[in-house]
Amino acid sequence: MRMTALTESVTLEHEGEGPARVAVITIDNPPVNALSHHVRQGILDGMTQAAADESVTAIVLICAGRTFIAGADITEFSSAPKPPSLQAAQVAMEDCVKPVVAAIHGTALGGGLEVAMCAHFRVADAGARFGLPEVKLGLLPGAGGTQRLPRVTGPAKALEMMTSGEPIGSAEALECGLVDEVVSDLRQGAIEFARKVVAEGRPLTRIRDRNDKLSVDPSLFTDFRKKIGAKTRGFLAPEYNVQCIEAAVSQPFDEGVATERRLFEVLMSGTQSKAQQYYFFAEREAAKVPGLAKDTPKRPIEKVGVLGAGTMGGGISMSFANVGIPVTVVERDQESLDRGMAVIRSNYERSAKRGSISAAEAEARLALITPSVDQSEFSDVDMVVEAVFEDLDLKKQVFGELDRICKPGAIMASNTSFLDVDQMAAATQRPGSVIGTHFFSPANVMKLLEVVRGDRTDDEVIATVMTLSKRINKIPTLVGVCDGFVGNRMLSQRRIEADRLLLEGATPAQIDQVIYDFGFPMGPYAMSDLAGLDIGWNASTSSGSTVREILCESGRRGQKNGRGYYVYDAETRASTPDPEVVETIRAFAASQGVAQRTVTDDEVLERLLLPIVNEGAKILEEGIATRASDIDVVWINGYGWPVYTGGPMFWADTVGLPEVVAKIRAYGERLGGRHWDLSPLLERVATDGGKLQAATGA
Repeated sequence: MRMTALTESVTLEHEGEGPARVAVITIDNPPVNALSHHVRQGILDGMTQAAADESVTAIVLICAGRTFIAGADITEFSSAPKPPSLQAAQVAMEDCVKPVVAAIHGTALGGGLEVAMCAHFRVADAGARFGLPEVKLGLLPGAGGTQRLPRVTGPAKALEMMTSGEPIGSAEALECGLVDEVVSDLRQGAIEFARKVVAEGRPLTRIRDRNDKLSVDPSLFTDFRKKIGAKTRGFLAPEYNVQCIEAAVSQPFDEGVATERRLFEVLMSGTQSKAQQYYFFAEREAAKVPGLAKDTPKRPIEKVGVLGAGTMGGGISMSFANVGIPVTVVERDQESLDRGMAVIRSNYERSAKRGSISAAEAEARLALITPSVDQSEFSDVDMVVEAVFEDLDLKKQVFGELDRICKPGAIMASNTSFLDVDQMAAATQRPGSVIGTHFFSPANVMKLLEVVRGDRTDDEVIATVMTLSKRINKIPTLVGVCDGFVGNRMLSQRRIEADRLLLEGATPAQIDQVIYDFGFPMGPYAMSDLAGLDIGWNASTSSGSTVREILCESGRRGQKNGRGYYVYDAETRASTPDPEVVETIRAFAASQGVAQRTVTDDEVLERLLLPIVNEGAKILEEGIATRASDIDVVWINGYGWPVYTGGPMFWADTVGLPEVVAKIRAYGERLGGRHWDLSPLLERVATDGGKLQAATGA
């Protein structure tokens, strides 16, 4: 068996003799066999040589390493493409007069799946995953994938896969016709399958010529748009993917490809795809800690303790149990513990009922959570996360107690969302083992984890928690200590202006609608009602000095009792603006000497978003955040900032930093307030003609 190197990443060899002779083209382009130009060239050359070799009866395309072709080489997106095109390699496969079998393991994503669909047949091992995730980059498949996938899986399945970008497994791929056979030994199984195809004389039908699954009711598309409407609101890419699948149903293949190409170019040249590609890299950068050596040792985390079984403690416990890490959860009394465990059980049962996990898996996860009212149970845990009430004195007391209980080397973490981690660390004899882990609610669902580095936190503790964050399926972002860290410190500036706007004449409904229309899932006042208007409010100390206090004093608690900034339907929870609240705001404004006026939507948007950008730049200059892109990761994952705008720092660049600076100055002169004091870093980057998204911390 002789191997021929076709390019730096592709080889050709032959298996067997006579009518059983199979050409094997192997791609080896670490780490993920991306479709770099030399891979495309190797596929084209290999197909051409194998097709011309009279001794070859079939061809297998396979990949070395841990995966099949995982997709396009995204590093080539910013430069002119090098020949050959992907289409040239695809045509060589699709038009080959000999059977072409794609052998798939790992992931066949994006361009990788598009290549696989140009083979006449596909085999896979049991662990393979298949998907077209381009929508997550604000794009759509640009090499015929939008036209081939619905022809092989049917339009309904293609709609699900392409608008979500989520992959499917081998069993599901076999069921929907995307693969022809699942094998245990991939290479040998693919070769044997190729020989079987030759022996049986199977027709070499191209997917592009298959139309048997395209007859569907037009209501499929209408109904699907309604189904995904709330989730994909504002995104161009999901809608354009749907339009491409409609084209596959209604147009000949080549016309459908032309539609795909036209819509692809619109997306590729637009801001949304640039924002989503920026975010793709930003999320990966956020996990990197400058100055932290790659060989920094990590402490083993095999058992975790959680102090508090309330909303946050329960969700944090589930986050660990969901990935198989045993958890001991401790509450102050049995009643609170039972209530918390009941909520955890209910959450798991609801997931099982929806089908996201099996009933057996729900029970297995629940069994990993050990409830207790005795903090001494934390004596053998590797890490403990406190999730008690947000009071610094209480947390300092808790850390002193945990310090006496936990074994040497155990990491002690606080789930605080605002408070000083350094003061908590000072209450212990091991400040190097103290760190902040700010989970977002609901903690078992939300992806973001602000990892708060204290002044004395050990490097190995940081390395351990950053790695553990990914293990529990979170997106970690390292931040420094300040009031509110990154996300909440910036959010508080938005709330200051929102409350000012209320007094000046904007209504809660107007403010929330402007924020919703920008792309957030909800505005500040709808969020307050959802969380509970009375969170942090104390009747005994309430002085009626804010609109919120007045509403709480009048018995309004938000959604929980049907009355907050809005009134809520008892059954549907649908909200309706409340004229009584508007009148209350007007009366309070008059008592404060604030004259009301008509406030435009544009002013609302500027006054809510610009302080976020300005505060983000200050945070960056103070070194609280490492990179501007980290701030965008925080806001997209923790606060619902629309990813297709890239986050507040990227968005500011798209608006234009000189314009952003001018408006901040103007509002500062007119309104006053520390949050309008212009960030020196923001001013400097704007003056230098730079990009805020590329700025780094002190």
